[in-house]
Amino acid sequence: MIRFLWLLIFTFAASTPSWAQGAAPLSADTLVQKIQTDVLLPKPPTVPEGVADHSIPHGESLSGSVSSSAVYPGAENNFTVYVPAQYDPAKPASLLLRLDGIGDYECRVLDHLIASKEIPVMIAIGIPSSAVYSSPKSDPKRKAVRFDRSYEFDSTNDHFPDYIVNEVLPAAQKLKTKDGRAIVISPNAGDHMAMGASSGGIGAFTLAWRRPDVFGRVYSCIGTFISMRGGHEYPYLIRKTDPKPLRIFLEDGETDAWNPLLGSWYEANLLMNSALVFSGYDVAHAWGKHGHNGSYGSAILPDVMRWMWRDYPAPIKAGISQNNMLSAITIPGDDWQALDATFQSARGLAANAKGDVFLCDGSSSYQIGDDGKATSFATEKSRIAAQALGSDGTIYWLEPDAKQVVARAPDGTRRVVAEGIAGHGLTVTHDGAIYVSEPGEHSDMPSQLWKIKADGTKSLIDQGLSSASGVAFSPDGQLFYAAEASTKWVYTFIVQPDGTFVDKQPFFWLHMTDIPNNSGAEDMCCDNQGSLYIATRMGIQVADQNGRVRAILPLPTPTGAARSLCFGGPKFDVLYATDGVHVFKRQMKVVGIPLWSPPVTVHSIGAG
Repeated sequence: MIRFLWLLIFTFAASTPSWAQGAAPLSADTLVQKIQTDVLLPKPPTVPEGVADHSIPHGESLSGSVSSSAVYPGAENNFTVYVPAQYDPAKPASLLLRLDGIGDYECRVLDHLIASKEIPVMIAIGIPSSAVYSSPKSDPKRKAVRFDRSYEFDSTNDHFPDYIVNEVLPAAQKLKTKDGRAIVISPNAGDHMAMGASSGGIGAFTLAWRRPDVFGRVYSCIGTFISMRGGHEYPYLIRKTDPKPLRIFLEDGETDAWNPLLGSWYEANLLMNSALVFSGYDVAHAWGKHGHNGSYGSAILPDVMRWMWRDYPAPIKAGISQNNMLSAITIPGDDWQALDATFQSARGLAANAKGDVFLCDGSSSYQIGDDGKATSFATEKSRIAAQALGSDGTIYWLEPDAKQVVARAPDGTRRVVAEGIAGHGLTVTHDGAIYVSEPGEHSDMPSQLWKIKADGTKSLIDQGLSSASGVAFSPDGQLFYAAEASTKWVYTFIVQPDGTFVDKQPFFWLHMTDIPNNSGAEDMCCDNQGSLYIATRMGIQVADQNGRVRAILPLPTPTGAARSLCFGGPKFDVLYATDGVHVFKRQMKVVGIPLWSPPVTVHSIGAG
């Protein structure tokens, strides 16, 4: 009993805002300790910051709507925008986006914290989930026939981030206050925070995970990181993925399992926290003794906000992961660098013996200089789908519309190597043999894999894959790899001494996006550890010799997808990649093995 009274006294004293006490702000660790104490109480504590105080300036609430969504057809959504009294449109405001709407309590918390200058001036948007109705608004008998809350908030795909970024935020910024102030929100991700409870909790995390260029701070209360719509995979993706510049706070209770069918929601949050800590994120948590109850998460909001914005405007930096694959291949602090050149539909990255990098875009081939400038190498009459370099500097490319495989020698001489192949993926070996993947003309038609000898003789080496895309060899030349863009698999074949392929097997298991539900695997290459790098919708997935993806390197674009890749540079220790528009490079610890390189023996990791 004495201990309980002491906790109540401590909670009341510690919950008094530092600006009201005239004391220095609490440290991050002390704030977390206080928050954890609050959620252990028998009932949520009374929060002074949530009580109306007429001595503190209060803002105004505006109403907005999205009724013709391109992302969610037919969905209607009425959102709220809270504009604090201190807001000046000449100074773009920070943003708090709260899923499931925003009420008087959250607005009063913002009033207190903005007045005490513990957080920046912040515009808040409360966005409820959408619904689709049986008939137009003019019909008095209409009713909601589809509720999109779980579909929007629990999904792990890009639909909800696209909806917020491309439809809700622009609609909000068209509003004006009563005195005519326009809504101007800072463009910086570090100025934006997303929060929510239950499905809103995972939805807030998904906004930042999929769009770290827009949201840098996340508060998830009793988040549903469970097998509802794929959220249970987040801990494993977090552990494998190159850390993102995010700051995250998690809250949940020990008995949280709204629906036991879906597992323990508390255990799912523990897994999330463990993964975020492992991966070097700036993360904190509060675990209570409650069930699926958002009251505790709401009560600790003021201190969570203090922790979340404690050192603003210092930028949020990505941490260093304990993932041993990431530490083996990447250099801390050496991130992706964007080159100056941009394209319409770039693909086919390849490097010659000097490490000079080439790519194709439309019907043209370009050379990329160290300065990031693109120089036209050659232009064809037909679209180029892929290209590869030979050991002698000859560049090969596929023209699927003309059904040709074309070669252009260093002196500019052009020749047609083979005809009748509408190729997609391409690699050339050290002895001049060309290997091409040819998808079927429609989704039900199986793909074919071709070998073309230096004299132009072609032979069919396999058929039956679904949407075959990238092709490559292992560094020692004893395994042949063929990716399927429409599935999660990269197939391997054993290369016999006579050059034939046997023992075909779906071997490398890739992570897939939710929408579209495939890996989108394209080009591949290897490093001197024998690891396979695959350009996919999730970024560059790096798999060990035994077919397990152990690292994911998203590109620094909105969704991080990669379309093509290769190692280049004088030492072949620079990884190049493109999303189709931009080209990026990254200094690596490992050295790449050019596709045209003679067989190289790498250390075997054994059965693993």
